[in-house]
Amino acid sequence: MTQSQIVTLLVVILYAAAMITIGIITSRRTRSLNDFVFGGGKVGPWMTAFGFGTTYFSAVVFIGYAGQFGWAYGVAAAWIGIGNAIIGATLAWLVLGKRTRLMTKHLGAKTMPDFFGKRYASKKLKTVAAIIVFFFMIPYTASVYNGLSRLFAMAFDFKSDSAYTIIIIAMAVLSAIYVVLGGYSATAVNDFIQGMIMLVGISCVVGCILNYQGGFSEAVAKLGLISDGSTPEGSLNALFGPDPINLFGVVILTSLGTWGLPQMIHKFYAIRDEKDITRGMIISTIFCLVVSGGCYLLGGFDRLFCTLDTADTTGKTIINILPNGKPEFDAMVPAMLETALPSILIGLVVVLVLSASLSTLSSLVMTSSTTMTHDLLRPASKGKMDEKKEILTMRVLVAIFLLISVIVACNKNASISALMSYSWGALSGSFLGPFLWGLYSKKVTPAAVWTSFVCGIVLTLTHMCIFSFFPTQCAGIVKAAASLPLNLASPINAGALLMLFSIIIVPIVSAFTKPCDKEVPENAFAAFNK
Repeated sequence: MTQSQIVTLLVVILYAAAMITIGIITSRRTRSLNDFVFGGGKVGPWMTAFGFGTTYFSAVVFIGYAGQFGWAYGVAAAWIGIGNAIIGATLAWLVLGKRTRLMTKHLGAKTMPDFFGKRYASKKLKTVAAIIVFFFMIPYTASVYNGLSRLFAMAFDFKSDSAYTIIIIAMAVLSAIYVVLGGYSATAVNDFIQGMIMLVGISCVVGCILNYQGGFSEAVAKLGLISDGSTPEGSLNALFGPDPINLFGVVILTSLGTWGLPQMIHKFYAIRDEKDITRGMIISTIFCLVVSGGCYLLGGFDRLFCTLDTADTTGKTIINILPNGKPEFDAMVPAMLETALPSILIGLVVVLVLSASLSTLSSLVMTSSTTMTHDLLRPASKGKMDEKKEILTMRVLVAIFLLISVIVACNKNASISALMSYSWGALSGSFLGPFLWGLYSKKVTPAAVWTSFVCGIVLTLTHMCIFSFFPTQCAGIVKAAASLPLNLASPINAGALLMLFSIIIVPIVSAFTKPCDKEVPENAFAAFNK
């Protein structure tokens, strides 16, 4: 083991010890279900805003999306980060924050499925929503593990599949320990610390990458000289890149998606007071702009470090070739870091991505375990599950959820971006419309909610079968979809369209179907009369 690897290992161990310590301390304050799920309702704007941002971004963005979209769009990939800040943070807080806090508190809803059940007076909606949450959180969690493992493999020069599996298991155990111990309070405190690490880390990394290429202007000029069969010269440093239409699809998926993700919306449930919404919005917007903008700007320069030319022997170019001759996107950012960063900073980068990923993982497992326990198992127990048993069940489900995710993540050939895209597409494609309109309109009908659920799941699964599981058997469909101006073979574009479709279809179906009993929406909207 080299000196750099020893330093990195020590930094990671110290970081893990700090996270576990926080879990132990906060566990002493976690005495009730409200403490475990909402942190006792005492989480202020800073911790909520940092929790929102750290849940938003993980190894998926830093490793997977930054590499793939940086390669495809060049410096224009930074628009994704700007969209994340404006649409995914500012508008999400403005449009959803206060109304979510008021209505969920008034209804006594603890989860998004619980919200659907009480807002639309339907236990079946609640049950189905809970099942959707549990199953489609798994590929997202697996994508986070995938990204983390690739970074650790770079930092410690791991080559074997067994090392890859050990890394995944270690990360699962670490995230499980502090979530099981402290619940939402541990997650909130850790998110704040992890957020500070992310802000400092991404700033240092972007600075090093640009410095290695001679500064921002020089790096942008070099990008303009690159061309290949599908990317003309001068397009990678253009304002909107070589493919503005598909870039827009990425912006929609990664930005609008937060509006319908249970783990993101949960932050609004737990914030201390409606008055904290404005401060939380400002903090989270700045956080997202720095972290997401930095990640995608970083990825925009990956072609200066990576090539498909196997004849290149300069020693300065990292070569990434898959057996089928396509670029290995998930390996590009680690390759850039290995080339451009001083060895002393590798430890900082590992902790940066580890922080981003553990914060996301903790929110995912909290959301999944809470949903399964509160929305499925407790109703099935018919009153036999008291509060202590409910908390214990949630803790057990944290371990089960992580175990399933580890099994999925052990398939290292699964694309990080594809796993996340299918997860976000299914969840937000099902929930975004019913949740958004449910906060603003009394006219939304249960049939419209069911329509959004069915379309989101069925169309996601259909896309997975055609384009991921059986692309050879469906070669004609794949070719036709890929040739469209908006590439529908991409799970990213498909997910973005599902989100927009959910928003459109809910009011249309509501106009032609039976509404809820009058007292149901009246009771929900009474939250805004106080």
